[in-house]
Amino acid sequence: MRIDIVTIFPGIAEGPLGESIMKRAREAGLVDIRFHDLRDYTTDRHRQVDDIPYGGGPGMVMKPGPFFAAVNDLKQAESKVLLMTPQGNSLVQRTALALSGEEHLIILCGHYEGVDHRVVEALVDEEISIGDYVLTNGALAAAVMVDAVVRLIPGVLGDERSAVEESFSGDGTLLEAPHYTRPAEFDGRKVPEVLLSGHHEKIEEWRVEQARERTRRNRPDLQG
Repeated sequence: MRIDIVTIFPGIAEGPLGESIMKRAREAGLVDIRFHDLRDYTTDRHRQVDDIPYGGGPGMVMKPGPFFAAVNDLKQAESKVLLMTPQGNSLVQRTALALSGEEHLIILCGHYEGVDHRVVEALVDEEISIGDYVLTNGALAAAVMVDAVVRLIPGVLGDERSAVEESFSGDGTLLEAPHYTRPAEFDGRKVPEVLLSGHHEKIEEWRVEQARERTRRNRPDLQG
């Protein structure tokens, strides 16, 4: 997979995507992530990417020209163009899984009060939001989404079961059960006996029930 991230702050997205599992995935050739400064696609000497909004209002709006130039430069036949925006569809695990099967993603990052809507109308295949809150810029959101997508590419995780057994996997209605490791007792708190029993069927039953209870307590909305 190839991913092109277009933003006025490439360093913000590049930082977290150059560490840990993302770094190893890139070094292994499982994903090619490239970062592009939107200002490189401007044509004026001030490299301006924003202007005042028509109709008035606070803040500045990102101009359409640089985005059109960037997409025209990067787009291929198999490309899917995404826009990170608080007005987008919520990023959920099934979305990340679907995107992990794409050959090429072009991710446009908003800033200020947003982007000229002609960018959305003409260039964008899908608007995506990582949550019901507003960040200072879309590069942060792009890094989060890319991490969620890339880790689902076959071969990226050390154990493929990790992506199958974690929260929001399957039908997306259960959180993951609690986990424990050594020592068996710490600060007076003991690991549940069933996990020490070696009885795999009982362990699985315990994990399912704990997942249900955790979901009821923390995310009842997942179960309607």
